[in-house]
Amino acid sequence: MSEIVVRRLLIDLEAPVARHWFGGDAFRTALFNALSMSFPLGEQFFMDSVRAGLKALPTNEQEKFVAEAQGFIGQEATHRRIHALFNAQIEKHGLVNHWEPRARERLKMLARFSPRHWLAITAATEHFTAVFADWLLSNPEWFDGSEDRLKTMWLWHSAEESEHKCTAFDLYLALGGSHQWRVTWFNRTSLVFFSDLLRQTVNNLHNDGSLWQWRTWVSGAGFLFGKRGMLRSMFKPWWAYRRQGFHPNQLHNDLSLTWLQSNRQAFTEVNGRLTQPT
Repeated sequence: MSEIVVRRLLIDLEAPVARHWFGGDAFRTALFNALSMSFPLGEQFFMDSVRAGLKALPTNEQEKFVAEAQGFIGQEATHRRIHALFNAQIEKHGLVNHWEPRARERLKMLARFSPRHWLAITAATEHFTAVFADWLLSNPEWFDGSEDRLKTMWLWHSAEESEHKCTAFDLYLALGGSHQWRVTWFNRTSLVFFSDLLRQTVNNLHNDGSLWQWRTWVSGAGFLFGKRGMLRSMFKPWWAYRRQGFHPNQLHNDLSLTWLQSNRQAFTEVNGRLTQPT
């Protein structure tokens, strides 16, 4: 198993964020704001899933996962904190997070499931974010016209998502998780996640006053389905998760390593090791 480095991002999120911070584009801003709104609660669920999965393993099998689980938890805790600060800024623009209350209700229903099922959901979502991260690191020019600190925030997050994409998946397998349940939860999670993302993006555009502007959706179509579009580029690697024998390490993380090596001034490394994940 790999040891995952925990990093403290060196950017100022106390300063105000522009209404259309993503290069002045309303659609891209609304979509990425929606993603950020999902992160604090989502990251907490992922941490809880990995903790529970580690504790569910036989004692003699836990040791080989401890360091990686601690690194995963450390990175996700940092992501949760950073995006909570960012979300506090965008809420000043009148945006309302409707995604989180819906997600809280669903998490209550998941309480009856075993840690293996939690890990299946986490692994599926981590696959989404790893594929998204690779796309974003491949196309940083989308951030042209954006503040450097916000570009750094999203690319740092992307690099770390790629770095820890195997953790929940490997714990799921270690607990005897099957291919059938892995794909079942992938399908369910995909439906819920992308429905919520669309709903929150539309809500953000409505609150922003950009929902019914023609240029908003022209921009959105190009961003999602154009030559370098997000959905057009991500579909094949995202769908690969359903394949028998799939493993996240089949997706390269060269771009993540390159970004982290080239942007060391943007963060400091901290000791992610704990005596026991709590």
